[in-house]
Amino acid sequence: MNVQPEAAQPPEVEPAALAWPPFTVARLPKVVFGPGRAAELPGVVRTFGERALVVLRKSWVSGDEEWLRIHAGLADAGLRLTIEGVSGEPSPAVVDAIVARTRARGPVDVVVGIGGGSVLDTAKAVAGLLIPGNSVRDHLEGVGPELPYRGPSVPFVAVPTTAGTGSEATKNAVLSERGPGGFKKSFRDDALVAQVAIVDSDLLAACPPDVIAGNGMDALTQLLESYLSSRANPFTDALALSGLAAARDGLLTWHAEAVAGRGGGGAGTLAAAARERMAYAALCSGICLAQAGLGAVHGLASPLGAQFPVPHGVACGATLAAATRVNIAALEARDPACVALSRYATIAWLLTGSAAADDAETRAALVPELESWRARLDVPRLSSFGLAESDIPAIVADSRGSSMKTNPVTLTGDEIAEILRASL
Repeated sequence: MNVQPEAAQPPEVEPAALAWPPFTVARLPKVVFGPGRAAELPGVVRTFGERALVVLRKSWVSGDEEWLRIHAGLADAGLRLTIEGVSGEPSPAVVDAIVARTRARGPVDVVVGIGGGSVLDTAKAVAGLLIPGNSVRDHLEGVGPELPYRGPSVPFVAVPTTAGTGSEATKNAVLSERGPGGFKKSFRDDALVAQVAIVDSDLLAACPPDVIAGNGMDALTQLLESYLSSRANPFTDALALSGLAAARDGLLTWHAEAVAGRGGGGAGTLAAAARERMAYAALCSGICLAQAGLGAVHGLASPLGAQFPVPHGVACGATLAAATRVNIAALEARDPACVALSRYATIAWLLTGSAAADDAETRAALVPELESWRARLDVPRLSSFGLAESDIPAIVADSRGSSMKTNPVTLTGDEIAEILRASL
């Protein structure tokens, strides 16, 4: 799979003599990547024992054809399965209920999550709490007592069926309660990282266009924000640029093929190749965010998803162009020597394939390019979910979480409000 950019020369990111910062690479899963690799799931699960809890999206439980194949393989391997189906974004109550039911049935050797980011986050949190047995609220950042997690976790195997969140490679499970006083917070610990992530792009074939668009913009945003993060390092830089090139070559093509009714296709179709690139982009985005952190878009996505019915990927897609414009303007005004400005030029070159005479002119093409992606993917604006001008102060007030702390520039309340206003 070639994911290298084809333009001649990128803008220089930073002087060659600039010293690399010290960095740490936190725990990662064993990654099993490629079309058809889901067939290896029974053997992988069997290495951890014979009693498995499988968490998957509820619509599959009733007999999805793909799940029937996977289930048959697990059963043939002699595994004793317990199935839990979940729908929507997970809440602490959902996690606690699955933990209680599973513990009442007896111990399990491994937890398998098969689904999108919400399913994987649910399975990840459940795996972490099956042995200690306490409520996930005890460990949520910014909610409750914030007790340190002592573990241990039951081994967790992640099998994504969408391309966006990168949850298969992260240490956090994002849980939410929606409405007034709602929240979207993480249960986070290195012990929660999957032992194995099986990333099979064939499992993405049934994704509808709106899921492709929302998840794809989430992955794109995670790659972009990790590359610009104040905690970026050479390891995450390499993955972020590789992932961005894959997203460039995959997302718009896959979406267009799905809209035209060719999203399933076979191994030789445009859709199949584009799915593989997006599976890779999403995986890279999860690794990068886990190591380097994110930025303003994800700082806003949390309160948007908690206070309004805005899907996470839609929140990213709706605000990415505006956040990029505001970030660049703030950096140019307050920190014109910041390396992030050159990095914005590199991203613009990579996504558009062209570089101008200088960084400023090159990065000027980035916001229009991101706006074009949003329009081509038909990502809804925030007003579609009931967000109005009068709601902006409450969103701004709740946007200063961990993601905002690694934004390349500290934004004022007015600047954050400007992002929201431009995204209505």
